[in-house]
Amino acid sequence: MAQNATIYKVELSVSDMDRHYYETHKLTVAKHPSETDERLMVRIVAFALNAHEKLEMTKGISTDDEPDIWQKSLSGELDVWVALGLPSEKVMRQSCSKADRVIVYPYGGRTAEVWWDKIKGTTTRFENLQVIGFSEKDTGELAMLASRTMKLQINVQDGDVMVSAGDRIVYVTPLKWKSAA
Repeated sequence: MAQNATIYKVELSVSDMDRHYYETHKLTVAKHPSETDERLMVRIVAFALNAHEKLEMTKGISTDDEPDIWQKSLSGELDVWVALGLPSEKVMRQSCSKADRVIVYPYGGRTAEVWWDKIKGTTTRFENLQVIGFSEKDTGELAMLASRTMKLQINVQDGDVMVSAGDRIVYVTPLKWKSAA
């Protein structure tokens, strides 16, 4: 019998001084049985970095044709496609043809760096693609904040991210590997 997803309740307060976005989101996040705490927390930070009233978590890891997070227009077109991990060039090409903006958040330390070195030359033609990496140290510290019920405050200023949960604080520095044109 297949394992069920674990449900996480997250109250996410975002203060993004770079985009002048200040809002609290109540999220119900399903953590797939194969998903790690590290990936879950990267997903939440990616949500905060792109926070918008229409941004939504998707079924993510359990479906191949959906990103982890997306934002649709009122007429149903994909405005923003957010993917985590190390997608293939084919997946990025398909994503870039489906959405106005595609943001990939690779993580995993040296594995992510090797993936990027191998694939970056094939991504130059995708003008709507951004690739923003996270260091293994940062994502490891984020994973330690994970709990079934979370009250997170995420502050973004000058590209740096501060994640606080209670009296614990983690500083994350997103690394811009590729900017959209």
